[in-house]
Amino acid sequence: MLQVALQFCEGIESEWLCGLGLSLLAVCRPLLVACCIQAVTLEVNDGNSTCIKAELSASFSITYNTSNSTRTVQVPLPDSTTVDTGSSSCSTGDRSSWLVAVFGPGHALRLSFSTNGSLYSVTNLTLQYNLSDTSIFPEAKSSDVVTVVSDSVGIWATSNTTYRCVSPTTFGLGGATVTFSDMRLEAYMPGNDLSPTESVCMADQGSTTAPPTTATPTTARTTTTAAPAPTPPGTPERGTYSLIKNNNTVCLLAQMGLQLNVSYFSLSQNKTIQELVNLTPNLTSASGSCEASSASLVLTQEQTITLNFTFTLNSTSNKYHLSGITLLANWSDATAPVTASNTSLDYLRSTLGRSYMCNAEQTLAVVPAFSLNTFRLQVQPFEVTTNQFATAEECRMDQDQMLIPIIVGAALAGLVLIVLIAYLIGRKRSHAGYQTI
Repeated sequence: MLQVALQFCEGIESEWLCGLGLSLLAVCRPLLVACCIQAVTLEVNDGNSTCIKAELSASFSITYNTSNSTRTVQVPLPDSTTVDTGSSSCSTGDRSSWLVAVFGPGHALRLSFSTNGSLYSVTNLTLQYNLSDTSIFPEAKSSDVVTVVSDSVGIWATSNTTYRCVSPTTFGLGGATVTFSDMRLEAYMPGNDLSPTESVCMADQGSTTAPPTTATPTTARTTTTAAPAPTPPGTPERGTYSLIKNNNTVCLLAQMGLQLNVSYFSLSQNKTIQELVNLTPNLTSASGSCEASSASLVLTQEQTITLNFTFTLNSTSNKYHLSGITLLANWSDATAPVTASNTSLDYLRSTLGRSYMCNAEQTLAVVPAFSLNTFRLQVQPFEVTTNQFATAEECRMDQDQMLIPIIVGAALAGLVLIVLIAYLIGRKRSHAGYQTI
């Protein structure tokens, strides 16, 4: 299309008319790309079984260098896209499963999946594009094959359910972006068809609208009483959670009270509400995994709430932190399962061989519609010995609270000292006023 426009300009003597044509092309090209986006179906098979299946539409926005400027192109994923069976794989356990889709001369889209038994997620999104393809990258300065990667995707679902996201969702990968829409996919499939049970993305939940209602004219006077506001649940009970390795030794310890602060569309109230929900320890089970540089703690309450914590260790600095939180809640009052995920967090930072402790209430922001409140928290996801917490590194809020009584005590002591000095000076002056007769 761009080449046609340039040829068109060569035959036009008027510069302003040529500029107008190119401006219209710049405006219309994204619209034309959007119209050309078609859904593709991709499957990864292991013998006669399907382990990954995806039905989706995708488009790419790629910025590249020409001889004297930069240019951005919009590229739809064509319906001729196929699965690279040599690079795609079905795996279990700690190994990742891969879906590799190839299109055109040297272009590829790769998605890697992992699971902890309760959830599966896209842990890596990779785009490869070939700048020597002049039909997509005219006048490109380089002819390299470029690979860009994103490790923070946020696509996840409960095992044995289909991830569904109709709304367009864009992910940044270096100098490119990938936009998915009309997406339905499932990994680690028990059968060959997508599960009818769906885990709906947050974007689709946010776009849910209430059905319209029609008012009936009446002359009778009615009185509407607002529903009472829900009673706050109070401070959550502190629970103790642990993970045990195959040799019956504890590899992760956690003690904390947890409170969900989540927004969702309520069927009974016909609007989006914000609710506080406490996790009840005696109704909550713990599972997960302990690896050399990562650990996962999955808390499940009565099959209605699943909360996944991911801890990451930096072996260079010997520091660990909470890098990801994922929530899945199935509430009868919600229009769909409530989901939220963020895998690029930086909370609860501490040193390897020590625990992290914070008795004060903390609010861990995950996504705009979900945050997690913690109370009396102590956690150690690595190097647990003797099944007990190691020496704790306290959060700044606890340190500040310890400083307050010290400061107040010092201030009171200073005040008493000032009063005492003033008293002694006053007494000395009063004695100086008497004279011997």
